Amino acid sequence: MQIITDTNEFVSPGETAVSIGKFDGIHLGHRRLLEELLDQKDRGLLATVFTFDPYPEVFFGYGSTQMLTTKEEKREIFEKMGIDILVEFPFNARSAATPSRDFVRRFLCNHLRARFIAAGPDLSFGDHGSGNFELLEEMAPEYGFEAKKIEKVVMDDNIISSTLIRRLIKTGEVTTAARYLGEPYMVRGKIVHGKALGRTIGIPTLNQTPPEDKLLPPFGVYYSDVIVGDRRLCGMTNIGVKPTVSDEKRVTVETFLYNFEGDIYGETATVQLLTHRRPEMKFNSLDELKRTMEQDIQAGREYHGI
Repeated sequence: MQIITDTNEFVSPGETAVSIGKFDGIHLGHRRLLEELLDQKDRGLLATVFTFDPYPEVFFGYGSTQMLTTKEEKREIFEKMGIDILVEFPFNARSAATPSRDFVRRFLCNHLRARFIAAGPDLSFGDHGSGNFELLEEMAPEYGFEAKKIEKVVMDDNIISSTLIRRLIKTGEVTTAARYLGEPYMVRGKIVHGKALGRTIGIPTLNQTPPEDKLLPPFGVYYSDVIVGDRRLCGMTNIGVKPTVSDEKRVTVETFLYNFEGDIYGETATVQLLTHRRPEMKFNSLDELKRTMEQDIQAGREYHGI
């Protein structure tokens, strides 16, 4: 996958099928949109995602800086899906002021050589967000591209959106969020050395420091799948500040893996959160912590069927 970042001067190596958006969370609605792009590859078009860095609401100061999907996670997902080109368009005062017609003409038509543009009904771009699907539809005949509107995906009487996913993650409803995302909510990061406290109580864990811009669910214990390279492992993950053993208030992601032996420090792991077990607690002693963790592990083995 070709990644175009930190520049608004670019030229696609071929004609493209494009979709514009934030793609935060990359939920089922986004995936429906992206499938339209991937279908166009049969016509020889390059499947191209056009997103913004930072998101407009973050730049203008009215949106959260914590994302459902970090830039690195997003790149990984797009590449696995088969996207050919990812544009991380630099959003600043100058680019934000681009008239919407100029945006279509310059960036989509001239630079990306778009022949197909898929968009949701709430698309906005250009100066003051004045660009929308109706503008694309109006400009399509003159500039030689097809504009296709993709309606929202509805499940359980809910319109699937990043706002809905964000609300579910904030309340720890990771199982429901996974249904709307199309895969479990994930936290991705390098495995680092911790204080090895888990080893002293016979429950060693893998430690990760989550990215500062990653939206985390409520602190607590979750059952999880952990992907390291081409391996998928079952585990139990604690997200939080470990109040029983630390006063640092430093947020960590620690995962105990069942039946695992090996050294994978320094590797990057993707932790997929499957279901919430319990909130993070401050115990009166290490013995109480150990007993509770052993109960969590046993329940986790039953959950994972191992």
